[in-house]
Amino acid sequence: MSDLVHAVLAAADRTPDAPALSARGRTWSYRELARRIRAIAAKLRAEGLAPGDRVLFSVRPGPDAVALALGIVGAGGTVVFADPGAGEALFRARAALAAPRWVAAESLLYLASSRPLRPLARRRGLELPPYATLVPEARHIRAGAWLPGVPSGALPLDVLARGDGDGVVDGSLDDLALVVFTSGTTDAPKAVAHTRGSLGSGLADFADGVGIRPGLRVLTDQLMVGVPALIGGAHWTMPDPGLDPGARPRAYLEHLGDAELLFASPATLDAILRALEDRPELTPRLETIVLGGAPVLPPLLRRAFARMSDVRIRSIYGMTEILPVAIADGAEKLAAADAGHDGDPVGRLVPSVTARIDEGELVLAGPGLARGYLAELPEHPLAELRTGDLARIDGDRLVLRGRAKDMFIRGTQNVYPALYEPLIAGLPGVADAAMAGVADAIGDDRIVVAIVPAEAPPHEATLAHPLVAEVRRRLPGLVDAGVLPDAIVALPELPRAGRSRKLDRTALARVLAPFADAGELA
Repeated sequence: MSDLVHAVLAAADRTPDAPALSARGRTWSYRELARRIRAIAAKLRAEGLAPGDRVLFSVRPGPDAVALALGIVGAGGTVVFADPGAGEALFRARAALAAPRWVAAESLLYLASSRPLRPLARRRGLELPPYATLVPEARHIRAGAWLPGVPSGALPLDVLARGDGDGVVDGSLDDLALVVFTSGTTDAPKAVAHTRGSLGSGLADFADGVGIRPGLRVLTDQLMVGVPALIGGAHWTMPDPGLDPGARPRAYLEHLGDAELLFASPATLDAILRALEDRPELTPRLETIVLGGAPVLPPLLRRAFARMSDVRIRSIYGMTEILPVAIADGAEKLAAADAGHDGDPVGRLVPSVTARIDEGELVLAGPGLARGYLAELPEHPLAELRTGDLARIDGDRLVLRGRAKDMFIRGTQNVYPALYEPLIAGLPGVADAAMAGVADAIGDDRIVVAIVPAEAPPHEATLAHPLVAEVRRRLPGLVDAGVLPDAIVALPELPRAGRSRKLDRTALARVLAPFADAGELA
């Protein structure tokens, strides 16, 4: 089992002059990246960051964010990823649970969350927490030029990254390195806590499983994909900030450039393929497409292979607590579907993961498993993870059959909504999505999809919202034809219940029942 920071530094020592990270027209060599990581770790330790200190981290993906995050972990600290878009109440609850001693944020966030500008941000739909005062007595790190609202004494990131010091500590593989909030409420936020060892193990499995090699040109803005690229000695390129392929697919096509490996969600790949339909002269040079973040279904695979016949597709199955779990070859997934095999084949289990089936439910363990949930530590560490996924294991291959409790039937087909909801929620403009089965006169289920628009949500359930037509247009070719919905309905929000705020499918079915006969999706 390896330490993720030392694994990146080892790659830098092997090929110091090779390009490591490119963004915004600038490229850092592995030598420069390693120097910055070591210098940041040294300066933070000199400024008082102690082993175990947690750093509330709100810096957008970019080279500086990568160096800062690895420098914090290298110094013995723990990065606590904090999304300012979560809303002030939930953000405060998460910060209280994490109990950070440090805050790292962009200067613009300090400015936008300052007292004079918070009302303006609120009018634009952003409930920003006051970064400067959110954590009393915290030390602050600012990314970017000084702006009003930045606390006095905040350490400039560009100053931290200067010099040739080396503050990276050996530490222990059991030291906490990363906290990621996944769900929960203001009363009970849920945070997954990973160690240096669990991250190192999982990211190494990812690099091996998708074929990372020295010099490979990798395009992604995802830290959990880019760091394995660095571990493998690849050249990681980050897209321009704000370049969303779903919203601006044509611009993203130009950004593909000489990329050899692309990481994308299924919805992102769908947008890229649609944009390529208008550019028959353009053929990306991609060797590999890695898909993650949602189930990967046969219609999308067929379209990708039709446009790029020689590309390799790798589909990642995993979760925040343990990533990756299994990696599937796209051609093998498609062959299994064409042969009529039951379930969703998600690939071979990665070497570090052990899996068993308990009453149909997939249970996982291994060195890549997170230490546990922050609120339950140290008393109740995770020994294994009950996933809630129904599955079977065929040799070293994993086949999903849906979720333990969520299933309805259309004709002779069992429909597991968890296979499709992440795909729909990943479409541009969709803030949330769910699928319900509404019984018809003969006891069969009609499929109705509920979407919550990210902008201008309706005051009540409606078929008339413009996003309904856009989602209707996008679904064919993205999901299986047998589960195309009978209707798509825009809602102001999804019904949820209980302290955990889980989706209330019974209530959802009641809301959607009047729309079940709105006409089958063509």
